[in-house]
Amino acid sequence: MNTGIQPDVLVCRTEHPITIEIRKKLALFCNVHIDSVIESIDAESIYDVPLLMLKEKLDTTVIKKLNLPDTNKPKLRNWKNFLGKLKNPTNEIKIGLVGKYNELQDAYKSIYESFIHAGAVNECKVIVDPIHSEMLEDDYESVSKKLNVYDGILVAPGFGHRGIEGKIKAIQYLREQKKPFFGICLGMQCAVVEFARNILGLEEAASVEVNPETPHPVIDMMEDQKKITMMGGTMRLGAYDCKLEPGSISQRAYGSEDIQERHRHRYEFNDAYREQMEEAGLMATGINPDTGLVEIVELKGHPWFVGVQFHPELKSTVENPHPLFVSFVKAAMAYHRKRN
Repeated sequence: MNTGIQPDVLVCRTEHPITIEIRKKLALFCNVHIDSVIESIDAESIYDVPLLMLKEKLDTTVIKKLNLPDTNKPKLRNWKNFLGKLKNPTNEIKIGLVGKYNELQDAYKSIYESFIHAGAVNECKVIVDPIHSEMLEDDYESVSKKLNVYDGILVAPGFGHRGIEGKIKAIQYLREQKKPFFGICLGMQCAVVEFARNILGLEEAASVEVNPETPHPVIDMMEDQKKITMMGGTMRLGAYDCKLEPGSISQRAYGSEDIQERHRHRYEFNDAYREQMEEAGLMATGINPDTGLVEIVELKGHPWFVGVQFHPELKSTVENPHPLFVSFVKAAMAYHRKRN
């Protein structure tokens, strides 16, 4: 107030319930109505907060302050159903999140939240452990031991060459052991590189991002991108259409053959290798109908092996969990039951 700020509502963070005496004191000294002093107590999860704010009538207070005509009660039945399933899971699985950034919890926040959404739908507690990809650059046997405890592995997005070999070794293990694998953006690109090296026998196969001199650029930059000199301009950003192969894992998950997903990447699947890879079993099951670019790859004969060029985690919400995450969690649950 000394600097000219006059609050209409006070939302007070607290570890303990605010008594009526404290509310009166805050209202008096901050010159707000006592009904506008809102308790924001520590919650078990961030998803409890909307219901706690509803209990405090924050919505009613704000609508009244803004003189808005809409006084309908918020429809939170779906939210409450979500919370009920989230807090009362009937199953539990462990997922390994293989990434290359030090603060994986922050760097991949959207992915962690997507697992919460997908876990609730499946009435399953999803424990997600961060795994630094640089810790997986040992021999195959030690990589197997580190990843054996998980029911599925997600290989995360990122940029640059650091930790790439660890991601590739992890994917080799998942492919050979038929353990659920979900690759996003760089994770999908690493799956293509791994397949090219270990199945097609193209030992020096790589993404040109990692090795510009590779004789087998299975992940490359499009010709029209190469002409752009400004770094940000070479990226494919925003929503793009994708046509799914009927009967594929992805198509069954979405329940549709036509989808649209958000992108944020620079390098693409090199279509020159597509026929060779499909003959060996790595199928392009999602194609951009306008450009012909490969958006999704799946491994033939594997129970759940999906790599996507886009970022599904950016569209997952409480009421609309992303179908690929839902399907992946379901596959990890099946794997867990089978091995136990």
